[in-house]
Amino acid sequence: MLMRIPSNSGLFVLLAGAERRLTLTWGPPMRTKPARLRERVRLQPGRRGARCFAILGFALAMAIFAGANPATLRAQLRSTPLPASAPKLSDHEIEALPSMTAQQQAQLLMERAINHYQGAIELIDKSVPSWYGQIEVDKGPLASLLNTAINANDLRVREASLEITLAGYNLPKNPSSVDRLLVRLESEPEHRAWLLWILGVLGNRGVETSRLELTFLDRIHDPDQTTRNYAAIGLGLLATDSAIARLIGMFREDPSPVVRETAACSIAQSGMFTEAQRMRAVPDLLKMMDDATLDPATRSWVFQALRDITGAGIGSDPAAWRGWWSQHSRA
Repeated sequence: MLMRIPSNSGLFVLLAGAERRLTLTWGPPMRTKPARLRERVRLQPGRRGARCFAILGFALAMAIFAGANPATLRAQLRSTPLPASAPKLSDHEIEALPSMTAQQQAQLLMERAINHYQGAIELIDKSVPSWYGQIEVDKGPLASLLNTAINANDLRVREASLEITLAGYNLPKNPSSVDRLLVRLESEPEHRAWLLWILGVLGNRGVETSRLELTFLDRIHDPDQTTRNYAAIGLGLLATDSAIARLIGMFREDPSPVVRETAACSIAQSGMFTEAQRMRAVPDLLKMMDDATLDPATRSWVFQALRDITGAGIGSDPAAWRGWWSQHSRA
């Protein structure tokens, strides 16, 4: 089930019960109106039968192929990685980069970075200063790539996506950018979600990080749910050691299930925390297992967060989790 956080946040939480991974897939809040549904194209009577026949024929052919070649299909669906080629940028790609537009360069290198091609991260780091004000990150293939990258299992890829994002919004990594955005944060409540998000991006890249942490902490009890939601996202982006405890508090106490879920996702998988930082949340999550005041959904998210952080295939048995932690915790 896909649950969309309200207020046009552009944020999607892929979570439907205790057996699904707790995954927050997020990018900048959507600032465009949703497209209208396209009208259905009605087939003419004469073509409808032909189309159905063609579809049935194709399905039959695929079934025959699968039955005749089971080993071939199984070979393509192995659980272990099966390299298709060397994970390295080809010489012709590197040679072609100078002739590409900034948008094309960013798209190519982001796609290669997501797929762990050697040299892609380094080329992004080298090229991104020249992309400021030259690329669009709100739409098209690059927007999709950045959304994938910010949820990558490699923090370097996530970092690269943040660098490209700042270039796309033409926001230099300096205190002046923070100053301007903070003024807008007070004067443009309609853009508050995006402003909190992009401030989190800047803070993660080392710009006024301590100052911005205070900005987010000032808003974790805001009456507005969306503001609290993006304060949780901002803390996850900053990824300071002290932010973990604040997010645990939001996960346990915020009155909105949307915000509680976002805080859980920031702790477990989303944002920019390292694996070691996330592991430091485990003792507090273990305490939450026995909190009788938690509603069933929040309690299920506790166990899901534990599974996502640790990778342990344990269900919702508190005793089993305590036993696992006693064997795997580091002194």
